[in-house]
Amino acid sequence: MIETKSFGSRLFDVFNYVILFLLTVVFLYPMWYVLVGSFSDPFKLFVHTGFLWRPLGFSLTGYKAVFNNPNVGVGYLNTIFYVVVGTILNMFATCLGAYTLSRPKLMFKKLFTIMVVFTMYFGGGMIPTYLIVKNVGLLNNRMAVILPTLVNTWNLIVMRTSFKAIPVSLEESARLGGANEPTILFRIIIPCAKATIAVMILYYAVEHWNSWFDAMIYLTNRRKFPLQLFLREILLIHVNNAASAAAADAGDSLYLDTLLKYALIIISTVPILCIYPFVQKYFMKGVMMGSVKE
Repeated sequence: MIETKSFGSRLFDVFNYVILFLLTVVFLYPMWYVLVGSFSDPFKLFVHTGFLWRPLGFSLTGYKAVFNNPNVGVGYLNTIFYVVVGTILNMFATCLGAYTLSRPKLMFKKLFTIMVVFTMYFGGGMIPTYLIVKNVGLLNNRMAVILPTLVNTWNLIVMRTSFKAIPVSLEESARLGGANEPTILFRIIIPCAKATIAVMILYYAVEHWNSWFDAMIYLTNRRKFPLQLFLREILLIHVNNAASAAAADAGDSLYLDTLLKYALIIISTVPILCIYPFVQKYFMKGVMMGSVKE
């Protein structure tokens, strides 16, 4: 027997679809505005007001101004290195810490958990951290961008909770088969928590992609600068030029400033957005999908 929805249920569904559609437009329109604005003519864009649905005279002036800087290619390669190597090290350290804290028979477990959570609310500060990085010989080293933030405490707690939710029977079965701790972690626990692992990978990757402050503090060799630091320099240079142009009433540089900001946003966000389609499916999957339920 096919159950039909009542008029009230259908009306409620229509209302939900309308609200979700409006929210989608509200969320996506700013990104669309920046995208079409980055391909617009700088003079037309500068005088435009109101909504923007399509480029105002197709132009690649903003992108040419960015990519004419030879440091952009170097920055891309460095950022890819920081994202890939940094995320791998982040996940390795976070998984080890989460697995240790999730063990029910760990001695002084509560004390260790409190010590870990303490670091989420209190830190030594920028100057003591800089001195530590300097004294251990990491200054002007690529690892200085990765190691000081190797483990995010919030991610560690979330992963620990996910590991604790995995049935003990899986671990006991593995131990009966002669599995040791590394085997249990990498062949039992992590595959069962792949949804959480995927989300943590995304969080760490986005964090490394957007990072620039640590590089500005710890790195002096420009050949090691990430992309975001070079984009920041380009933007500051053009903002200063635009300010000088405004004082001198030179319109070209002033018009290019707005277009350049939009191009920088697209260049810095689109590559990391390409990761989302590959990770999105894991957001909807349960952590225990395919494993034994107790």
